[in-house]
Amino acid sequence: TTYGHETPCRTCAFSYDGHMVLYSTDEAMGRPCELFVVDIRSRPEEGPAKRINVTSRQKHKKVTSCLWGTLDDFVVTGHENGELVQWDFRTGEETRAEHPHTLQIMDLQTNKDLTFIVSASKDCTAKLFDLETLTHVKTYETERPVNSAAISPTKDHVVLGGGQEAIEVTQTSAQTGKFEARFFHLIFEEEFARVKGHFGPINSLAFHPDGKSYASGGEDGFVRLQYFDVDYLEYDLTY
Repeated sequence: TTYGHETPCRTCAFSYDGHMVLYSTDEAMGRPCELFVVDIRSRPEEGPAKRINVTSRQKHKKVTSCLWGTLDDFVVTGHENGELVQWDFRTGEETRAEHPHTLQIMDLQTNKDLTFIVSASKDCTAKLFDLETLTHVKTYETERPVNSAAISPTKDHVVLGGGQEAIEVTQTSAQTGKFEARFFHLIFEEEFARVKGHFGPINSLAFHPDGKSYASGGEDGFVRLQYFDVDYLEYDLTY
């Protein structure tokens, strides 16, 4: 099935029930940034189940990341100006809006039970929020742009990845670019480990559902699968 548009499609996400797809298009060629919800059980010519014009009233900037909320009741979008917005996709109206970042939100991911989301931003931070209320809970600070962040399904850990833009580090070493994946404690906000390997910025991160490994995709053209050692898997902090 193909859904055609005149402007680039920036983000997409399957609903929890697997029947709907949420995606966004860019603001370009005189057309606004829009959110679309389509039912994959319907034919493309029937049109989207819902269409939301995000930038029509100049209230919001372009959508750069998106995901579904708890039990598909709402959707959440991250924007190029650092905004975080919650939408009731049935009515097409926003229900909550926050501005937690000063620069573009690059990635949004939920934890295993869909109670929290973690955002990754070019402002060199990742932040944890309550998914339903968008209440800011924790902040993970670095000295580089953060392109992706993921929450472990088995431990109170979050991994961050990013680095300087490739064009800025062409003539410098990997150490200067700071391309390691960085692990923070979800609750205490403290960094406890770094994993090297990429020689370009990390663009995407994801934990395996069993929590025993994670994958990172980099600007260097490699996807690296990292398996945790026994010490990491057996370590348990009491608090």
